[in-house]
Amino acid sequence: MDIAPITLPPPSRHDQLMAKAEELEATFLAEMLAHTGLGEMQGTFTGGPGEAQFASLLRQEQARLMVEKGGMGLAELIFNSMVEAENVSP
Repeated sequence: MDIAPITLPPPSRHDQLMAKAEELEATFLAEMLAHTGLGEMQGTFTGGPGEAQFASLLRQEQARLMVEKGGMGLAELIFNSMVEAENVSP
């Protein structure tokens, strides 16, 4: 008995563009969070060099979740710009 693998249809161009726009917004938000000093520990109980290495991963995930929950609307603006740029013939 052969079982055929489940295949999903490829994402539409709309979905691809929106995913990239959301990724860009998350990267922007992560950089902004880094400059605010969010989550930096002070005093004798800091994480040392290890904290610095993993703090960027935490900020990136926090930013991704912010975008997933609606973000600040930057992804929508980026998406609209990309769609408009694609519809203009060179």
